[in-house]
Amino acid sequence: MLLANRNYNLFDEMFNDPFFTRPFENASSQIMKTDIHETDGNYLIEMELPGFTKENIKADLKNGYLTITAEKNQTNEEKDAKGNCIRKERYTGSCNRSFYVGEQVTQEDIKAAFKDGILRLQVPKDLPQVTEQPKLITIE
Repeated sequence: MLLANRNYNLFDEMFNDPFFTRPFENASSQIMKTDIHETDGNYLIEMELPGFTKENIKADLKNGYLTITAEKNQTNEEKDAKGNCIRKERYTGSCNRSFYVGEQVTQEDIKAAFKDGILRLQVPKDLPQVTEQPKLITIE
């Protein structure tokens, strides 16, 4: 009987149930496990994306943020010998993660490759700051 065990705490067990976990703790950070390595002049971002294909992955750079998005649409359908549907399951989902890489980084500066379920992105870490020259307006 569980109540006879004095080490059993009902409240601890109840809040360990997956029902009480927050979605943001489990979603992208669990699926998109990421390692970031610093090399001589670059950061190497390695992100695990098992089950995804290259066509399911998008990398976007906007306002200094590099955002990786992975989407998947899958349908499993089983039919019997007569062609009647016995089971049909659908899965649609997406996940994304963003990293601040700096506003001076451009799309051309980032090198990306996807192989064996791992996305590798090479981002330069030290780019010269581009200072915008004032543009004078001619007054007539």
